[in-house]
Amino acid sequence: MPMTQPSTTVAYGSVVLAAVLWGGSIVAQKMALGSFSAVEASVLRDIGGLAILLATWWSQERGTFRINWSDARLLSLLGLGVLGNHLLILMGLNYVSGAVGGVIIGASPVVTTLLSAMLIRDVPLRAVWLGALLSFAGVGLVSVAGFQAAGEQPLLGGTLVFLGVVSWALYSIGSRTIMERVSALTVNWTTLLVATVLQIPLLWTDRKMLGAGVASVTMSDWLALGYLVVFATAVAQQAWLFGVKGVGPSRASVLGNLTPVAAIGLSALILNESVGVTELLGIGLILAGVWVVNRQSAEAHG
Repeated sequence: MPMTQPSTTVAYGSVVLAAVLWGGSIVAQKMALGSFSAVEASVLRDIGGLAILLATWWSQERGTFRINWSDARLLSLLGLGVLGNHLLILMGLNYVSGAVGGVIIGASPVVTTLLSAMLIRDVPLRAVWLGALLSFAGVGLVSVAGFQAAGEQPLLGGTLVFLGVVSWALYSIGSRTIMERVSALTVNWTTLLVATVLQIPLLWTDRKMLGAGVASVTMSDWLALGYLVVFATAVAQQAWLFGVKGVGPSRASVLGNLTPVAAIGLSALILNESVGVTELLGIGLILAGVWVVNRQSAEAHG
C-alpha cells in the first residue's frame, strides 16, 4: 500500500537523521576497508540491510506486494542507483580519506537539485541556485583543504565517489515518482535486492576477507560493518525515502549537506583527523546554503 504523506516537520527530521547517519557511514566504510574489499563490504552491508528491511516490511505490510510490469522495470533501474551509490563510494574510499570522501558527497544536493529541477521540475531553479552555490562553495573549500591528505590517487577516488553521488541523485528522483503507488519499504527492499544480486558475481574479482579468512577481520571492522548494515542502510535509507516523500528530492537533498558536516566531525572524533579554520568556514557555508534553499523553496511554493 502507498505510504501516507508525512508532515513537513517529520519529513525534514527524517532527512536530517539520514544525513547524520550517512556522515557516520563515511567513517565506518573507511574503517571496514581495513579487513574487507569494496565489493565484500558492499555485499555484506546490503545483505544485512535487506534482511532487516524484509523483516520490517513483512511485519508492517504482511507481505502485500502488488506492482505492475512498469513499476518492476522502474524498481530495477532504481536498484542500479543503489548499486552505484554503495559500490562506487566504497571503491573511491580506497583512494581518498574519509573526510575528503564526506565533503565530495556534500555535492549531492547540488547534483540532485539540478537533475530534479530539469527532470521533474519540482522546484524552480531560481528558488535553489543561490543556496546551492553557497553549499557548493563550502564543499569546494573543505575539499581543497582536505586534498592535502587525500591519498595516493585523489582524482580516481574523487571521481568514483562523485559517480556514486550521481547514482543516488537519480535514485532519489525516481523513487519519489514510484512512491505515489508503492510504499517506501517496498521501494527500499526491492531496489536493495536488485543491487545485492548484481554485486554477488563481482566477489570473484575483488576479494580480501575471502582470501585471508574470517579470522583476519578485527572487532572494530565488524562493528563498522554492523553500523553500515543497521544505520547506514536500513535506518538511513528508510528515513531518507520518508523525507523525500514529504518535501521532495530538491529540498531533501539540500539538507543532505549535513552529511559532510557529520563526516568531518565524526572523522575528528573517531579517526582523530584534525579540523581547522578552513573546515569550519566550509561547514558554515554549507549550513548557510541549507538555510537559504529551504527559505527560498518554501517561498516558491507559497
